[in-house]
Amino acid sequence: VTSKCLLMKAEVTRSKSGRREKPKDAFEDTDGLYDPECENTGVFKAKQCNGSTCWCVNTAGVRRTDKHDADLKCNQLVRTMWIIIEMKHAERNTPLTAESLKKFFREIITSRYMLDGRYIASVLYEKPYITIDLKQNSSDKSSGDVDIADVAYYFEKDVKGDSIFHSNNLNMSIDNERLEFEKTVVYYVDEIAPEFSMKSLTPGLIAVIVVIIVAAVAAIVVLVLTRRRKGKYVKAEVKEMNEMHRGLNA
Repeated sequence: VTSKCLLMKAEVTRSKSGRREKPKDAFEDTDGLYDPECENTGVFKAKQCNGSTCWCVNTAGVRRTDKHDADLKCNQLVRTMWIIIEMKHAERNTPLTAESLKKFFREIITSRYMLDGRYIASVLYEKPYITIDLKQNSSDKSSGDVDIADVAYYFEKDVKGDSIFHSNNLNMSIDNERLEFEKTVVYYVDEIAPEFSMKSLTPGLIAVIVVIIVAAVAAIVVLVLTRRRKGKYVKAEVKEMNEMHRGLNA
């Protein structure tokens, strides 16, 4: 298995030369494909730049900081220790079982991408979602082991019909029926938490935060008004009682 960094660099080179077209439904991640800087060993350099704009990446080459100028310091290449591959499959005539899916994907990942089976933490089926967890800590991985980041990249390409194995497309069939996917999302968990600021949050997440804040403020306002009204009511009662006492005494 070739490293993800070298694969991305080769893909950018092919795109520039125009020798290979992408499928019409092909799409890229949030930042899109970039031309990465790779170490001699094939791993990503911790600091990546596009012109004068720079950012830090993890071992999967995924941005884990805000974008800055060229003065940005990336002290280390942070390891991605957990990769979550979430897929939503299309409707099927033949039902799927958790056990058959677990066996199917474990065989594919170990034989096609040469990943040691101990790094496949789980294959979970919650119809229509299939979730594969790959876990590999720095202390677990030996020099000869395939990196889970490389495996996830190969696998995602296979699932989306843009296989890196050009002459050997992945046969995704279970019980003689092809397994079609409507959506595939890959999540990354690093050994050190990413360093994003509020300004880098997605509009959707910002909207959720704003709604929560507005709801909290509204609740506080209602509580204050309710207490004020209750206070006025108590004062009115006391005033009436005092007037009644004065009337009786008279």
